[in-house]
Parts: sequence; C-alpha cells; structure tokens
Amino acid sequence: FVQVLALCQKAGLVKLGHVALDGTKLKANASKHKAMSYERMQQREKELAEKVAGLLKRAEEADAAEDQLYGKLKRGDELPQELQRAETRLARIRAAKAELEAEARAAHEAQQAQKKKDPDDEPPGPTPLPSHRVPTQEEGKPTPKAQRNFTDPESRIQKTKDGFIQGFNAQAAVDEEHQIIVAQALTNQPPDVEHWVPMLEQVVENCGGVPEAVTADSGYFSEQNVATAASMGINAYIATGRLKHGEAPEPVRGRMPRDLSLKEWMARRLRTKKGREVYARRKVAAEPPFGQIKQARGFRQLLLRGLQKARGEWALICLTHNLRKLHGATLAG
Repeated sequence: FVQVLALCQKAGLVKLGHVALDGTKLKANASKHKAMSYERMQQREKELAEKVAGLLKRAEEADAAEDQLYGKLKRGDELPQELQRAETRLARIRAAKAELEAEARAAHEAQQAQKKKDPDDEPPGPTPLPSHRVPTQEEGKPTPKAQRNFTDPESRIQKTKDGFIQGFNAQAAVDEEHQIIVAQALTNQPPDVEHWVPMLEQVVENCGGVPEAVTADSGYFSEQNVATAASMGINAYIATGRLKHGEAPEPVRGRMPRDLSLKEWMARRLRTKKGREVYARRKVAAEPPFGQIKQARGFRQLLLRGLQKARGEWALICLTHNLRKLHGATLAG
C-alpha cells in the first residue's frame, strides 16, 4: 500500500491540502446468526449436556435389551446420529465458552494493568489501533451479553444504518485532490472515535507531511481528539453532532468567545464561513472512494477470516483503488 501511495505522490496526485477521514462497516465472512452470547452458551451447554446424558442412558438400555435378544457379540458400534450431533454441538459450545472466558480474563488483566501504569513510563511510538475487548464483570468473567462468533471469532457485531452485521470497521483517510487513500486500517472496534489519532499519525508517516486541514464526522469527535490534532499542528474540523439531511449549520459572526469548551469551540468553528466551506468538501473527498469500492467494484464483504487476514484484504482493496486513480491520471496526462 505504501509503495503504491509513493508512486501517487511522485505523480503529483497527493497535495495534503484537505484530507477527509471516514469509516465503513464491512461484512465478515461469517453470519451474525453464528454468534452466541455467554449467557446463551451457558444455557445451551446445560441443555445439551442433559440431552447427551439422556441419549446415552437410552443407548445403554437399548444395548442391554439387544444383548439379551441377540447376544453380546452382535451389536452395532456406531453412535446414533442424534447423539453424534448433540455431542459435536456440545463440544463446540464448550470450546467457544472457554475461549470467550480466556479472552475476558485477558481483557480484565489488561484493564487492571492499564490502571496501574504510569503514562510517563509508556515508550514513545505510534498509537496502536483500537481493538474490541470482551466486556467483563468485576471478577473477570464475560458479561451475559458478551458474544463470540463460531465462524470468525475475531469479527464483531457492527451497527450500520441498515441494521446489524457481523463484520469489521474499515477506515480510510482520503486526500481531496484526486481521492487518493493516504491511510487505511481495519479493526474489530465499532466506534470511530478511537481511530482518529492512529489514522492521523499514519497520514503523517505515509506522506511525510502534515495536512492543512482534516475533516471527520461526529463519530470521531472527542475533546481529546481535538487537542491531539492541535498538538500535531493539524487544523481539525470534526462535527460535534448530526444535522438533518440537507440542513446547514447556522452561520456565526464576530470573534470567538474565550470561555468556550473545546466542543463548543469546534461547533462554532464549523459554523464560521471558512469552517462551512472546509467541512462541505468532506463529502466530495471521503464518500466517493467508499462508493467506488462498494458500488462500482461490488466489494461489500470480506472473503478472508481473522483480523490479520482481513486487514491484508482491506489494504489490497485500498491499494488497487489508488492504482486505478494513478492509471486514470496517467491516461489523462
């Protein structure tokens, strides 16, 4: 991805004037109906264990009766199909339950270690991408609603405008000049807000420069994100709330008051003439690449399973998007 981006930069397709950050939810190669909550796992484990015990008891009684009729040497060794299915299902649920419990313990231990850690002791380096942690109770057990998917355990339930899917959160930072993707990532963490800092750092690292302005929708807003962008020398324009379709923010005039919170300051900034002009360009920068990828190219579902493989697949999609833009610019030139 980075090598193709470098070719785009060499061709003059990346200007770093305005970069728009956005995310889209992609379906995993797994069905949401193959996910089960911890509470349901416990219920099904008990139900299936009782069913298996009942089937075994019936099988033993049938064997004893057949022994009396035909003799001990003339009986079948195969398990009944019903018992095979129940035992297989029980084994899968017990394995998934154990894996979910182990993941919850690890998440709990990491959370406790983070509380004890001194921020000054953390080594300098890039901000890691967020990762979804299994919600835990105080003792480290999964909460009743914590889920695990049997097909792709690293995928997560993601909320979309059309409902819920089993999938991943795909991120892209797009340079407005030629809609080149200058940073990309894929995680299993549904909220966008935690992707802001690592994506900005990736833009600077990949392009060797700081964008003049970065825009993002309200899903990325937090006061910490605004402060971090300012510390990086980036002019951030992040929506602080949703507007109705076609609704424009009410314009403001005059000096910026000094007693505003960061959220109030950002909301007012987006209502200034310059803020409205800059933010209006977000939809023509961030949204077209996703439309081209999902609509024109028909890429709506990942084929590979597991977070690392899915990340490689999304990187390949972004790489080929940039190649298409480079090819088009070369033909036009």
